[in-house]
Amino acid sequence: MFQTVVQAIGRSQRWSQTLLLAAVIGAFGADRSHADDAVDLPVDQVEEIVRDYLMREPEIIYQALEELQRRQAAEQAERQQQMLLSRRDDLENDPATPIAGNPEGDVALVEFFDYRCGYCRRVLSSMQALMDEDDKLKVVFKELPVLGDDSVRAARAALASRAQNEALYLDFHLALMTARDLSLAGIRSLADNIGLDPDQLEQDMNSDEVSAAIDANYELASALGIEGTPAFVIGDTIVPGAVDKSRLAALIQEARTATN
Repeated sequence: MFQTVVQAIGRSQRWSQTLLLAAVIGAFGADRSHADDAVDLPVDQVEEIVRDYLMREPEIIYQALEELQRRQAAEQAERQQQMLLSRRDDLENDPATPIAGNPEGDVALVEFFDYRCGYCRRVLSSMQALMDEDDKLKVVFKELPVLGDDSVRAARAALASRAQNEALYLDFHLALMTARDLSLAGIRSLADNIGLDPDQLEQDMNSDEVSAAIDANYELASALGIEGTPAFVIGDTIVPGAVDKSRLAALIQEARTATN
């Protein structure tokens, strides 16, 4: 019978179905027999009852909204967990994705980043320290250029560097992350300084492989609900934003404990 009430009052399209049902039940004192009587009322009378009730008890709106937000957050968390399970290989073992640290490490620290992102630059020292201190850590770099043309250009260059020398990716990554000039000329200069052929790099930047890698990162980030940079994935946890080294280290240890 309560479903019939919802259907009757929902046709007005002026109030949230959830709020209306809660208000009707509240207005009738949560008495099923009286609430059932509302089924026979015209929609405008139901609206008047609800309006009067909400004026007397406005906190019901906030309670309903809080409950809705709680349920949405729980549903999003569940979707993320399911997606993490189904996309684990894409996150940690994609051959088109650069890695550093220990390739056979027992825990993967995956970072989605943008070379123009100030917060990404802020966590750079923490990332370096973790790689230096933890010889069982695998670090996975997901290029996610979201801040304009310079970001895209730098991401393409970083990925293109692997075609020449896989071992130089990390050096180039660090140089790009600290660079002030991400114009093509600036990138060519950085590449030359670390031993890459700038002409070959510029050619490889426009390859289908580089484009596919970046597109795959966009798709994966979207699937996981990642909307900005930096964002980290450690085990079964997605961490948005610039978190400090101690927080990352704690999550790495939690993931390590969970797998042992």
